Amino acid sequence: MNPLILPVILLLGSAAVIYLACEFFVNGVEWVGHRFAVGEQATGSILAAFGTALPESVVTFVAVVFGATAAEKQIGIGAALGGPLVLSTIAYATVGLVLICCRMRLPKTAAIRGDFRNLSRDQGWFLAIFAAKIALGLVALALKPWLGVLFLAAYAAYFWKEMRGDADVEAVELEPLKLTPRAAEPKTSMAVLQTLLALGVIFAASRLFVLQLGALGPVLGVKPQLLALLLSPIATELPETLNAVIWVRQGKHRLALANISGAMMIQATVPTAFGLFFTPWILDRSLLVAAAVTVLAVTAMFAAFRLGFISRVFLTAMAAFYVLFAAIIVVLRLG
Repeated sequence: MNPLILPVILLLGSAAVIYLACEFFVNGVEWVGHRFAVGEQATGSILAAFGTALPESVVTFVAVVFGATAAEKQIGIGAALGGPLVLSTIAYATVGLVLICCRMRLPKTAAIRGDFRNLSRDQGWFLAIFAAKIALGLVALALKPWLGVLFLAAYAAYFWKEMRGDADVEAVELEPLKLTPRAAEPKTSMAVLQTLLALGVIFAASRLFVLQLGALGPVLGVKPQLLALLLSPIATELPETLNAVIWVRQGKHRLALANISGAMMIQATVPTAFGLFFTPWILDRSLLVAAAVTVLAVTAMFAAFRLGFISRVFLTAMAAFYVLFAAIIVVLRLG
């Protein structure tokens, strides 16, 4: 039997499972946010982002903590750099593509412009933290493990800001909770249970997805670090991307964009802290290329959000940054 057949079948099957689980997850997390009076933006940027960012964070944690060789630990660093790259390019592009396919546009209202200003601040936070992350990768310091605490503190500050700054809970019509479809107001415990169960399925299916990519790498002749930079982040960021697809289709653009923005903040801080705690955190040329393209992409999003210039075509065009990154890596043979 062709060695590609089974991994491809499992790859496609796990992607389908992730999508179905994300349907339950976004439904559950919306009800959790509603029951705890959490605003829509914080629901996307904190509650949803925290859950869906777990796969990427776990990949980094396992690689840097349990990796037996320097090469294995380098894969963890690659995953920590690849996550923000995929979110700032592929995830935003997916939102734009779904808007185009569904023949929908982002509303041009005062509330949306306010959301864009908030998201521009998130991008600004990200750029400042990401710059520090890259600067540390250029020098050797004995204090690096201790500096990892600062990245965790930065996320804690962002968490506090989001939870306090979105107090205006809008009356958004929610679909019935899937576990209790006949209940107009489901119990909080059922909403939490559905969210956690869906998260568990997302986690397991994401791990299977990553394993199949790992199995396909040798067959296709792809080096481990190139796999970590080019392919693994796409797999581990699949939950955020699919959440965005679901929310855009439901007309909840605010949740979709906030989920991506919040996940980017997690990826800029938590996996970086793991890398600083357990590795020398020295970036090679391929990682620096990933970092540079990420900075370009996020700077473009920062300016667009700040100016209120966000359209479905602009969002879709963000994929060009990922294509640029892949082309540089392949042409210069940096993987």
